[in-house]
Amino acid sequence: MSAPVASAAYEDADWARLRAAAREAMERAYAPYSNYRVGAAARVDDGRIVSGCNVENASYGLSLCAECGLVSALHATGGGRLTHFTCCNAAGEVITPCGRCRQLLMEHGGPGLWLQTPEGPRTLGELLPQSWRLDHPVPPDADAAGA
Repeated sequence: MSAPVASAAYEDADWARLRAAAREAMERAYAPYSNYRVGAAARVDDGRIVSGCNVENASYGLSLCAECGLVSALHATGGGRLTHFTCCNAAGEVITPCGRCRQLLMEHGGPGLWLQTPEGPRTLGELLPQSWRLDHPVPPDADAAGA
């Protein structure tokens, strides 16, 4: 991956405000099993900020990532498209979403969604190249091939 290059679209967000919202959400995380608390925050195309935190479950595989909470908050407050995203751990360090969460964010922000990463600004398209998207057609022989 090439060196990060910030653009006007990246700089268009109030990153300090987003980081503060992510840290505030992280404080509400429910992580009694892993003790790994995560908060996420994003700007929506209408200017709103939505956030979420991880919520664990004794059946660990059913735990919800902070990004899941964020996307639920997006839809519960009117929908829209995510434009800028940040995520932090309990130490307040910027972290990047896992692959599952990158796919979730792709469906609600698209490849142009700007993310803060430990290495600098990246678009989601850079972090999740060739992602599956609703606008990608299914090959006509996919059912026959068992895909």
